[in-house]
Amino acid sequence: MNLATHSGDQLCDLLFVNFNQDCSSLAVGTKTGYKLFSLAQVDRLDQIYEHVNEDVCIVERLFSSSLVAIVSLQSPRKLKVCHFKKGTEICNYSYSNSILAVRLNRHRLIVCLEESLYIHNIRDMKVLHTIRDTPPNPQGLCVFSSSNDNCFLAYPGSNQIGEVQIFDTMTLRALTMIPAHDNPLAALAFNPQGTKLATASEKGTVIRVFSIPDGQKLFEFRRGVKRCVTIYSLAFSPDSLYLAASSNTETVHVFKLESIKDKPQEDSQGWMGYFGQALKTSANYLPAQVSEMFNQGRSFATSRLPTTGLKNVCAIATVQSIQRLLVASQDGYLYIFNIDSKEGGECVLLRQHRLTGADSGGAITDVQSGTKDKTVSSPPVTYAASVHRSEQQCPATVDATSLLPGTPPGKLSSHPPKQHQSQSLSSQDWEPQPSNRWLPGSGASSKNSYAAVLKKRGGPQCLVTDDTNDDVGIDVLLREAADSQPYQEPEQGAEGGDCLPQYMDTLRLHDETEFPPVSN
Repeated sequence: MNLATHSGDQLCDLLFVNFNQDCSSLAVGTKTGYKLFSLAQVDRLDQIYEHVNEDVCIVERLFSSSLVAIVSLQSPRKLKVCHFKKGTEICNYSYSNSILAVRLNRHRLIVCLEESLYIHNIRDMKVLHTIRDTPPNPQGLCVFSSSNDNCFLAYPGSNQIGEVQIFDTMTLRALTMIPAHDNPLAALAFNPQGTKLATASEKGTVIRVFSIPDGQKLFEFRRGVKRCVTIYSLAFSPDSLYLAASSNTETVHVFKLESIKDKPQEDSQGWMGYFGQALKTSANYLPAQVSEMFNQGRSFATSRLPTTGLKNVCAIATVQSIQRLLVASQDGYLYIFNIDSKEGGECVLLRQHRLTGADSGGAITDVQSGTKDKTVSSPPVTYAASVHRSEQQCPATVDATSLLPGTPPGKLSSHPPKQHQSQSLSSQDWEPQPSNRWLPGSGASSKNSYAAVLKKRGGPQCLVTDDTNDDVGIDVLLREAADSQPYQEPEQGAEGGDCLPQYMDTLRLHDETEFPPVSN
């Protein structure tokens, strides 16, 4: 989740925070770089990696591998794919507008702009398809299934009502349009299997769950009645039995996805049973909106955060063989709650870990009782606005010499960046750059070209590895090519820029043995 704001008195230097696809690690982007944390334990938050060089507003990790996708505020239109353990940049792409979100699984990488979506083949980073002229999406709202079998992409189909467009990224065709809400969408989430989609609107009172790809409504939950809230995130549990929802209030709701036949039968004897049966019977004679409220499910469990009004992202992960509720907040803390799978009710706060500062990554912050709620009076400004401001104040690009093995990515160049575009460019407007621009400071001489460097060094090899073993992972082999021309997709609107994706060999991401499961 993008947390970048204009606020000068920001609680911390946190710009981005998000869980990876299986919630085994947490990625944090700050004003000075990014960090990766392991979520294998409750009592400790082990830091896997830290990169200090630039302000990172998006960092997405591919499961437990060393492959990360990075976007900085200094170059908001450039996506960099890096091998974080080796400190090398595999490739980068430039786009016509600022990148608002990046999603990826073992088959595809999705780049979301305000009015377009780019679908890359993650094995060679080629642009397979571009979804153009989407409804204005300034928040970059889109979700991508992490399943290998159901590689579905969901994004808003309208900015006036809550329509959801489902797109199959393998067959590259639209599947269905789901009329989910009357108001515009605020949050979306796929379950790990890619068979269910949870939706919430800007009103924030009702959360619905649909089956994918047919779009049939399965569940409907009511978060509240008294007030409308802003839903920040939705998250399924690994077994798709629970659904968590966090908002700008202090309460995080956990709903249980069980059908009527799965629910235990209530005791019909006594006054309470009689009263319940009478309400259900009378609901048939009430207006449709009122009767729907009686049929909507309520939260199975709830947890309370010590702050209100701050952006946050939630997840339900299996930590030490038990499902826990995790909430990473803009205040710079990760909160870990215990969920009572039998009784539900109030979730117990087990630990809170600091994500930024000198003590992050190792120290444990004890939970203090009696903590008063802190309210933020001014809501955070959108990420799109902050990107526009950063482009005016911090004009900088990344030097392509950081592509060489052993050179840390993110080295700044004195070359001026392209001007920020407020709207998507057509294929005629987006012209490919000359081949000598991909390596600043060098001419067209082949002895200084990146291809010549590759041939001289025998081709760099990058291993995308698991955090637990440097020898298990994905071999990212860069092929040698006959010339030094960078890969271009002029008709798609994505520019290869400073990278050479055609040198990348096919990533063996389909092989499950390359991704051993993370044991907690």
